[in-house]
Amino acid sequence: MTAITATRLDLAALNAMDRDAFVAAVGPTFENASWIAQAAWSRRPFASVDALHAAMLDVVRQAPEERRLAFLRGHPELAGREAQAGTMTAESTGEQSSAGLDALSREELDEMQRLNRVYRERHGFPFIIAVRRHTRQQIFEALRARAAGSTDVERRAALEQIGLITRGRIDALVGG
Repeated sequence: MTAITATRLDLAALNAMDRDAFVAAVGPTFENASWIAQAAWSRRPFASVDALHAAMLDVVRQAPEERRLAFLRGHPELAGREAQAGTMTAESTGEQSSAGLDALSREELDEMQRLNRVYRERHGFPFIIAVRRHTRQQIFEALRARAAGSTDVERRAALEQIGLITRGRIDALVGG
């Protein structure tokens, strides 16, 4: 069980939290970016989980380009150095494990690291995909295909994938 799913919160309780408690509760849903929860807090009360997630995504979308890019760069590579060192968030560790990325063969790990490097060198941030929605094979295929795409398209794709990832995390965290 990840840190996010350890305690399920009621939406009314979340709406009643002070800023620090709110950030502590929902901040981890957006990878190492508590600034998103800090900014979304002022938009309470949230009428629904959809409204909460939309507010947090709006914070990202409205952030200056430099901050959005820094946010993308803050995500871990798939089966990358953070995974090898055990320094990923509990949420990312669980998600990567769900796709078997913690059990790659030596050949698969070498290919993943090579593809990660190619992608990062081309686009300037790590490949981001909602791994819980894909098989290991689909992840490799998407990484190969997206590494060759345009950086503008990849920035949009990364934010779309983050929306899917964070929605799953919020749904696991907040009820009602």
